[in-house]
Amino acid sequence: MITQDILMIRPVAFTYNAQTAVNNSFQQQGAAEAAQEKALAEFDTFVSLLRSKGVRVHVVNDTLEPHTPDAIFPNNWISFHSDGTVFLYPMYAENRRAERKPTVLEYIRKTFTVRQQQDLSYYEQQALFLEGTGSMVLDRDAKIAYACLSPRTNATVLQQFCDATGYTPCIFTSVDAQGAPIYHTNVVMCVAEKQVIICIDSIPDAAEKERVIATIEQSGKALVTISFEQLAQFAGNMLQIKGNNELPLLVMSSTAYKSLHTTQIETLSKYSELVHSPLNTIETNGGGSARCMMAEVFLTPQ
Repeated sequence: MITQDILMIRPVAFTYNAQTAVNNSFQQQGAAEAAQEKALAEFDTFVSLLRSKGVRVHVVNDTLEPHTPDAIFPNNWISFHSDGTVFLYPMYAENRRAERKPTVLEYIRKTFTVRQQQDLSYYEQQALFLEGTGSMVLDRDAKIAYACLSPRTNATVLQQFCDATGYTPCIFTSVDAQGAPIYHTNVVMCVAEKQVIICIDSIPDAAEKERVIATIEQSGKALVTISFEQLAQFAGNMLQIKGNNELPLLVMSSTAYKSLHTTQIETLSKYSELVHSPLNTIETNGGGSARCMMAEVFLTPQ
């Protein structure tokens, strides 16, 4: 199940976030004064590209107050489901909790039919976190929630989501090439309609690795592996969405695309049109890439 509608938040004060850098090894502090200007240009170029391909991009402008440097990554705090449910999630960084802004929720309720809202953010009081479709990579066809545990992805909250939605959790632990835990599942893997792109080498436990591979195979999707080096270039941070054509789009950053080998591009191109946009400033300062910027909307339009 893929969608043609995505929510994106246009940045007004994007910068390096020290509160998230404590467990996001992908972040690198750049020139703060230029970060917002460059990120905004990257954002607008990306949105234009997606719209030119027929994606219905719903852009909501961020607000200066409260300051939310990571607002450009909405998929971490909100998700939308085809039964009309909106989920809100508990966030690790205190300044990311302010991203749950009324302006965004008002836009969604005005544009789409929302049947119910499930708010899991109360888990923040217990220091338990689940950062949306960053923490979980959802196979919406097979109803599987893939999740690598980390300080931002807690098994208790994951189970609460699964109990509410009928998803089956597939839990594992992932590390980067240096052996450091990976903060979000959506940098490790991407679930498309017919393929799963994953850095399988990032799962050090043999039993967990076998279980993840078996789960993917049982779901009927083909396994496409990426390397640690490609993971570091955000090649796992892809999202498949609908455009104007019958062939769906597989969206990624230009950094991710350039890291792919010819054979991988050929394999992925069997079922998707590969689309990429330069997101260097957003990737280095924010530690997230193309997929993190897009919150898929499966609600019915008003």
